[in-house]
Amino acid sequence: MDNFIYQNPTKLIFGKGQLDVLPNEVKQYGTKVLVVYGGGSIKRNGIYENVLAKLKEIDAEVFELPGVEPNPRISTVRKGVEICKREGIEFILAVGGGSTIDCTKAIASGALTDVDMWDVVTKKEQPGDALPFGTILTHAATGSEMNRGSVITNWETNEKHGWGSPNTYPKFSILDPTHTFSVPKDQTIYGIVDMMSHTLEHYFHPATNTPIQDRFCESLLQTVIETAPKLQNDLENYEYRETIMLSGTLALNDMLSMGAHGDWASHNLEHAVSAVHDIPHGGGLAIIFPNWMKHVLDDDNAWRFKQLAVNVFGVNAEGKSDKEAALEGIEHLRAFWTEIGAPSRLKDYNIDESSVEEMAEKTVAARSEYGNFKKLTKQDSIEIFKASL
Repeated sequence: MDNFIYQNPTKLIFGKGQLDVLPNEVKQYGTKVLVVYGGGSIKRNGIYENVLAKLKEIDAEVFELPGVEPNPRISTVRKGVEICKREGIEFILAVGGGSTIDCTKAIASGALTDVDMWDVVTKKEQPGDALPFGTILTHAATGSEMNRGSVITNWETNEKHGWGSPNTYPKFSILDPTHTFSVPKDQTIYGIVDMMSHTLEHYFHPATNTPIQDRFCESLLQTVIETAPKLQNDLENYEYRETIMLSGTLALNDMLSMGAHGDWASHNLEHAVSAVHDIPHGGGLAIIFPNWMKHVLDDDNAWRFKQLAVNVFGVNAEGKSDKEAALEGIEHLRAFWTEIGAPSRLKDYNIDESSVEEMAEKTVAARSEYGNFKKLTKQDSIEIFKASL
């Protein structure tokens, strides 16, 4: 395995009723608080009212930034930065899913610099310090509640990029599975695809001697595969929500990447699609990931795909070549995502060949080659997108 350093400073507060600790956690950092949230579901399900009541216990002066988009936009980040600077915000509280948290990370960083955050997101400028912030997770998917990463979209230029900083780990994250009871079935499914994709991105890496990391990934995938169909039919089941919520966090809190650098080409491809078409991230990954797998599969790496097929999907490899077993495993993944209601084609979002060239160009905007497991070029992007139509 590769040499590595692991450090995760986020305090994870998990379980039913954990919102009660919010006042003590916030008051360590200040009482001028900016609450960031999305489209208003937290008002419908009562979380918003409960959060404000907890902040009132410490006499917090609360400011709000509602309306964070599913693919959070730099324009919204700039609004938040302006509020923080104008009002002297001391602490930011993200209440929502990964998009809200990603937006909050950018606001926290932008609040302490005169540099425009889009220049930081596109790596023209280095991120500096950040305001302290915490999260109350309401949608299990991205793992942003326990990592430093953030993905921001610029709708004016149709760009979507990931970035991060050692200063953009949440100070704490409160994860109460009951807060995810009201997440609709389609959004629940997108979240499941997202966390599985994160795990798969870690799984496909060029490092050697990684049996521990591989088994972490395989067991996490097995657990999600066992739980997802049950949750799909029982959305307010606490145990199912609990399992999926912790799975989403573990899939991207850097534990799975200890000693091995994952691929992440499929995320690069999906970011290009949703930058142009603004589709759900999990939906895009469900379409692209199996086609990436088929595209990069070759004689040299077929053993790893076979290992996944056998250990996660129970493929019987007896009498089959590594490639044959590998392809069977890929089909099992596609079938599972289809079974739980995820899309399988770009045409499901009315995307046709007319935008393939534009999307492919965006996959190599930052560098001419991408992906760690197997290097890809613009031509590879074109072929994967065409296979995904």
